[in-house]
Amino acid sequence: MEELLYDDLLGIKTGGFQKGFSDSIHYHRYEPTPYSALEKLFSEYSLSPSDQVVDFGCGKGRLLFYIHHYFQSSVVGIEMNEYLYKETIKNQNRYLKKYKKSDSKITFYNCIAENYQIDLLDNRFYFFNPFTIQIFMKIIKNILDSYEEHRREIDVVLYYASEDYMYFLDNYTLFELKKEIVLEQFKDPYERFLVYRLSR
Repeated sequence: MEELLYDDLLGIKTGGFQKGFSDSIHYHRYEPTPYSALEKLFSEYSLSPSDQVVDFGCGKGRLLFYIHHYFQSSVVGIEMNEYLYKETIKNQNRYLKKYKKSDSKITFYNCIAENYQIDLLDNRFYFFNPFTIQIFMKIIKNILDSYEEHRREIDVVLYYASEDYMYFLDNYTLFELKKEIVLEQFKDPYERFLVYRLSR
């Protein structure tokens, strides 16, 4: 019920799961982050209008519309599935129409994640276990290359993180775990957010 209420508030349609699977073994199917989980995350982790948030495997855009609505941050969604990308653009049109907002702070790309060119303004990156560790490592390298070009505080937020993701960040990067937000209502140890930070 809460899922429908939030979708209605934002003027979007983000429910359901991806039918079928990607042709690539490296990409996982679409599943939106529950709104109750987003409520918990943002009760303990805040964003500002100056942040630019990138969601890899954004699906239908739920997280990004939520962030834009509540924090006025710039948001960028990366989605390789053409059907989901088209659904996201429909959601964007509905959201902008409902709130009579400009689309200047909302951008979506239909491409594979590792081909996304990290913008020097991107400083918050969200991953809901969208792909295997091989793809994740490539994207973290892209983020670190961007950091070398323009040093800034960067957060990587993981939801339902795999052990591989955590091991890689802990042992092979300069990111440090800054916050763990456990979702006790789900009674699953993987149902948590981990915030890794790279300081300037």
